[in-house]
Amino acid sequence: MKKLLLGNAAVARGAYEAGVRVVSSYPGTPSTEITENIVNYEEIYAEWAPNEKVAAEVAIGASIAGARSMACMKHVGLNVMADPVFTASYTGVNGGLVFCVADDPGMHSSQNEQDSRHYAIAAKLPMLEPSDSGECKEFTKLAFSISEEFDTPVFLRLSTRISHSQSLVELNDRENDELKPYEKNPAKYVMAPANAIKRHVDVEKRMLDLTEYSENSPLNIAEINDNTEIGVICSGTTYLYAHEALGDKVSYLKIGMIHPLPSKKITDFAQKFKKVYVIEELDPIIETHCKALGLDVIGKEVFTLLYEYTPSMIKKAVLGIKPNEDVTVGEVLPGRPPVMCAGCPHRGTFYVLKKLGLTVSGDIGCYTLGAMAPLSSVDSTICMGASISAAHGMSKARGPEFTKKLVSVIGDSTFMHSGITGLSDIVYNKGISTVIILDNSITGMTGHQDNPTTGYTIRGEETKQVNLVMLSKALGVEHVVVADPFDVKEFERVVKEETEREEPSVIIAQRPCALLKRVKYKGHCVITDKCKNCKMCMKLGCPAISIEDNKVKIDTTQCNGCGLCVNVCPFGAISKEE
Repeated sequence: MKKLLLGNAAVARGAYEAGVRVVSSYPGTPSTEITENIVNYEEIYAEWAPNEKVAAEVAIGASIAGARSMACMKHVGLNVMADPVFTASYTGVNGGLVFCVADDPGMHSSQNEQDSRHYAIAAKLPMLEPSDSGECKEFTKLAFSISEEFDTPVFLRLSTRISHSQSLVELNDRENDELKPYEKNPAKYVMAPANAIKRHVDVEKRMLDLTEYSENSPLNIAEINDNTEIGVICSGTTYLYAHEALGDKVSYLKIGMIHPLPSKKITDFAQKFKKVYVIEELDPIIETHCKALGLDVIGKEVFTLLYEYTPSMIKKAVLGIKPNEDVTVGEVLPGRPPVMCAGCPHRGTFYVLKKLGLTVSGDIGCYTLGAMAPLSSVDSTICMGASISAAHGMSKARGPEFTKKLVSVIGDSTFMHSGITGLSDIVYNKGISTVIILDNSITGMTGHQDNPTTGYTIRGEETKQVNLVMLSKALGVEHVVVADPFDVKEFERVVKEETEREEPSVIIAQRPCALLKRVKYKGHCVITDKCKNCKMCMKLGCPAISIEDNKVKIDTTQCNGCGLCVNVCPFGAISKEE
């Protein structure tokens, strides 16, 4: 039977068919739906881990115990996961072990555009790269076979377009993959220096064996078209773009095993053509390899290191055919800058922080949008969990007076991911920073995944709920306050009081995400004849509030009746109607 599946759903299906038993991940676009689809298969234990490092360690442990296992993350999550991954390259596996990483060319939902292929090279691990949903499923299954055959973890690399596009997938039955026998083997799994030295020898031999496998693998396919003078070497999504742009005017070498690369196959292909183009998004990994082989290939001199490619870009670079620029689509569409949803609990927090003129060390989440006008509150955003540590550094650099006008903001899920250690650093090293934990009762930015603070597992089962107040106090913070950011006057008072302290403090800004099913705001807000047109409500940046004919207007189709604007209006000119 065939079914139309997203690339991410196809990976999940591949894991099911391969007999995978354990999957641990942290949500991150564009990889999130892999694990969300895994939940549909009751035979697989699935979980959201607090962060990617923990997810990798869970999967590695399951592999050592004899189960086929997998961990999934986005490209920046691989940075968090890197420590155990590099060591797992030395230990090897028992049950097959696959790390699924989804890159984000174009930075649709990411803070950088890094290329995960570098990790495969640095960690000396094989990496497969599918180009459609069918290959997503088949490559996933093959990755587990390669893992067990060569005693190695395997990377499966996706990208935004592969993860989120759909194509037909052939569905098959699940393999009856029994647990591999578990045997005590400290020489293989205890990476003390004396053992690691010996295991490095195995890693290098494995790479030689994998290179030979790559040369003969059907993962790397040459498509030779008659009477062509141009060859194209590509992989993943660029294979699809190149086919759409160039058709049978060129021949192709499609690389499915991106590391180690098949040197002889590449050389044999390149020698057949007068011109050879290497088409790959982001960094010149294949191109650099080709040039190291002495091949005269054309790559980044005509293609950019930046963003996603398009068929028209490829057609212009290879065939010299410019896209038709005369095509118009009628009226120019208005810009739609990203904005927090109507009713977002973070809006009240950033309104107060902007009003008080505070320096705000930000973090990764929906609340990163606090940097956008008109809230314009967030001064910096680096990576998951960095808000607290960075604020501590700013405080130590500039002293107590600066610190009284400084706060860090971090979501509840992000705090569990990597904020706890930053808070303990402040306490241990006698810092005086104020940390605001934005507790919206869910992992919001990736589509409402549960986390250790919600009290539910990935399957919706009730579990122990981390108490943020008790956790903060256990770390040594004596001043912990829970406040509602929609009660703007009280929230402002709390922020002023806590930032004046000369010791660490935590404010838990507690209000659930407006999009949660259990949140039932009623009615909508309206402007009354008391309005003085002061436009104070416009400072909230709510998408339901706009200006029309120089008058403030509330769009009742967007307003969900959260009531924040009612609390902000100084003249009581906004009321709520059921």
